[in-house]
Amino acid sequence: MIVALDHVQLAAPPGNEERLRAYCAGVPGMTEIPKPPLLARRGGCWFQAGAVQLHLGTEEDFRAAKKAHPGLRVTGIDAYAARLAAHGAPVTWDSALPGHKRFYSHDPVGNRLEFLEPL
Repeated sequence: MIVALDHVQLAAPPGNEERLRAYCAGVPGMTEIPKPPLLARRGGCWFQAGAVQLHLGTEEDFRAAKKAHPGLRVTGIDAYAARLAAHGAPVTWDSALPGHKRFYSHDPVGNRLEFLEPL
């Protein structure tokens, strides 16, 4: 029986860890968490906000997915969108999901991220 989602992993090109650290900590305001030593040797970085974990691993022939994305539930979505925009992150609102207010953005390597708040 599945009881929870443990984490979401996205890929990034090797050598972009510092850009991702600056983005994840500064823009959505996540906290970096340590990777286990054996996994840390592979590169990438992990982040957490509350119970949500986002793992960013490296991939040699990285290409950002155009459609695939994590959906991150937030509170105060208007202020959250303003925070992302103030940091230079794109914010594209989408009203197609009934009962929710949501927007899409992208991290520095092109990963698509959905931010949503139930109405």
